[in-house]
Amino acid sequence: MEKIILRDILKEAKEKAESFHLYHNYLELSYQRNKRRITDAPDKNIYIPEEWGLDHKYNPFYVIKRKKQIAKSISKSILSHTYKPNSPYIKSVRKKGGGKRSISVYQIPDAAVSDRFYHNLLAKNKHRFSSLSYAYRNDRNIHFAIQDIAHELTNVSRIFVAEFDFSDFFGSINHEFLFKQFEENEFLISELDIYIIHAFIDDFQVGIPQGTSISLFLANLVCWKLDRCLENEGIRFARYADDTIIWSKDYTKISRAFDIISDFSKEAGIKINKKKSAGINLLQSKDLKSEFQNTKEYIEFLGYRISYENIGIKDNSIKKIKKQISYLLYRNLIQPIKSEPFKAVNIPSNGLDRDLVTAIMQVRRYLYGNMTEDLLRRYINGTYKKLSFKGIMSFYPLITDENQMKYLDQWLISTMINVLRKRKKLLMQHNPNFNTNQFPFNCNKDLFIEKCKNQTVWGKKGLMQIPSFLRIYKALKLGLAREGIEKIMNPNSSAYYDI
Repeated sequence: MEKIILRDILKEAKEKAESFHLYHNYLELSYQRNKRRITDAPDKNIYIPEEWGLDHKYNPFYVIKRKKQIAKSISKSILSHTYKPNSPYIKSVRKKGGGKRSISVYQIPDAAVSDRFYHNLLAKNKHRFSSLSYAYRNDRNIHFAIQDIAHELTNVSRIFVAEFDFSDFFGSINHEFLFKQFEENEFLISELDIYIIHAFIDDFQVGIPQGTSISLFLANLVCWKLDRCLENEGIRFARYADDTIIWSKDYTKISRAFDIISDFSKEAGIKINKKKSAGINLLQSKDLKSEFQNTKEYIEFLGYRISYENIGIKDNSIKKIKKQISYLLYRNLIQPIKSEPFKAVNIPSNGLDRDLVTAIMQVRRYLYGNMTEDLLRRYINGTYKKLSFKGIMSFYPLITDENQMKYLDQWLISTMINVLRKRKKLLMQHNPNFNTNQFPFNCNKDLFIEKCKNQTVWGKKGLMQIPSFLRIYKALKLGLAREGIEKIMNPNSSAYYDI
């Protein structure tokens, strides 16, 4: 036990230490970029997590130094059934739909214990969970859910869909109902497992702590009865944590699903979120007439938009992507020359706008990750066999809506042209003699695209080529066919959609 706990504590601490190092490195890179961009770059402001000041065991560097003593003490208390995790630090984070969510941040040794028992419980019991439950498992993921939903919804011209979401799912779970699932449904669980579960949740009169691994297993356990009832009725569904999509060609079945959800809500003590639950609708083309009042052309689930025709990125996610790209363009091309006094370090001259080069490279990094245009092109034409997809588009490997990608490419070009017009105007305000008869200020849209593609900058061709949603989409599509979902999806997909 001691060796296992030691390994788990070290793993947990190293992950947090690495995360802090990456954060620190990012700050340094941002600082250096700012120095090249503006004359009075602000100093680095390193944020130390507040909980580190509450107890040394939140600090990964402290835990790494004292790992053996900590592991010995914890393993001894676990075996003697005297172990109890220290009270977690409650962190409030904004929910993507508005409002705030309370996250329980446990000290590193306690987080390691939670993670160990989560994996033990999952290994013994994952075969008992529904194949249509996709969250918090190592044999299922978000994209498997999207693929299964899309396969069924895109093969019919019209179908009934029901969408449900629960309010404060983790914080509302009834403990009596939770433990009844262990007793009644033949899950494999030892006395030690039960003891550890009690140790983590007994301080909560209702609900389970959100933010620790063992709660992920318990969340799926609580929904086991819900999943089984839906399956017993022959109802097709996909559930990711507390988000559930149900579909059927039979309105009677979809109505029965509503009753099952309502019964589960009362029994488990978890209220249905009426604001976020769309209820029952008929999914069909907008061109079709319907005898039903509630119809829709698509559903949105886990960052995707799924219609009877294709899979795209949902509207709110598109807005976030546009906002980030607009910010990168503004930060590099407008902000340095907008302020008084003039702060810009780089002024366009001799047909070279260094800030434009930087902006294009940052947009490319945001979309593609660390891939260059040359690498992407060689992957698409088959001369480069394997890529690591890490940009924002790697969170959407299953999209099939090519028109959406073309629209986003057009939006990107138009936005860049508009930003450059504003940049030109601001530069002329600061210096009426500024030479506007130079690239990129003397180009129409087509010439700008061509010059960016063929321009050689600092001895390299392709640095200024405008990134393309369509190109990265085609690369992802190839990667999906060659290597499968798990090889090309972003490894942090679950965390991204939970934001």
